[in-house]
Amino acid sequence: MHEAIRVLPRFFKAHGHGNDYLVFEQGSGPLLTPLLIRRICHPHRGPGADGLVVVESAQAGSPAMLRMFNPDGREFERSGNGLRIAGVYLRRVGQRRTDRFPVEVAGDKVWLEVSGPDGEGVWDVSADMGRVEFPDGPPFLASGRLKGGDTVPLRLPAPDGGDAVVEVMPVSVGNPHAVAMREGWTRREVEHYGPLIAAHPAFPRGTNVQFAESPVGGKIAIRIWERGVGATSASGTSACAAVAAAVKSGLVPRGRTTVLMEGGSMDVDLGADWSVRLRGPVEEVCTGELTKAFLAGVGREGAGQSG
Repeated sequence: MHEAIRVLPRFFKAHGHGNDYLVFEQGSGPLLTPLLIRRICHPHRGPGADGLVVVESAQAGSPAMLRMFNPDGREFERSGNGLRIAGVYLRRVGQRRTDRFPVEVAGDKVWLEVSGPDGEGVWDVSADMGRVEFPDGPPFLASGRLKGGDTVPLRLPAPDGGDAVVEVMPVSVGNPHAVAMREGWTRREVEHYGPLIAAHPAFPRGTNVQFAESPVGGKIAIRIWERGVGATSASGTSACAAVAAAVKSGLVPRGRTTVLMEGGSMDVDLGADWSVRLRGPVEEVCTGELTKAFLAGVGREGAGQSG
């Protein structure tokens, strides 16, 4: 999406219900190439993460500038958990001394509210994610896919052979989502349909996918397949997209809805103007530093691939 960036080798790691990110600062260290990102995010060959956040600028008096990268090495628009984890980092290292402050990601200003930590290193973090939208064309949806309704029918190969039609509602939370809502999604179906929908030609930039059950008692349960990641235990923007789709479908009223994910629950507040606020825990994991040997090994691997 943008030019490569150099970062300091030290990092901060935290997770939101198992959806983990590493936070780096821009600096005079290694060039953050797609290969290095893939190695860093690898669960066995690197520190392991569902993505990286780079603090590009954090000068006093102006929003910290953030960039985000998926484990496949590609830069992407935003992550709700990535934003909230970056907020904890900025409070933790003293770059932001108030509980509420803005950051900037992909040209958008996002306000974060960070409180904590408690005795177990858990922070309570909210993010004002802006207004959700329902794309009817580029850049997140191919032209002509919506034909007078709110959903896009996708004809896909079924897990047991033959064809199936999966209805998805396109939603933007600053990044693309496709919400498939029906009863009884199985793990097998999620793992089968997830990558097919995420890379479907209907979504020019790819899409995150939410397999949502019909809401019950002000709560909605979802399973998640993230673009460039795969199955994840939680996702902040996915929670926002699922609630927006449920409200758009008339299944829940505006206001607060609890989203149940495999890793845990988050609260999503949807306003009358479709503005959305995400709230949930962030748990610290560790700080660390990429060693010179690790970076040299990645460099040799890259040289070998290019030769």
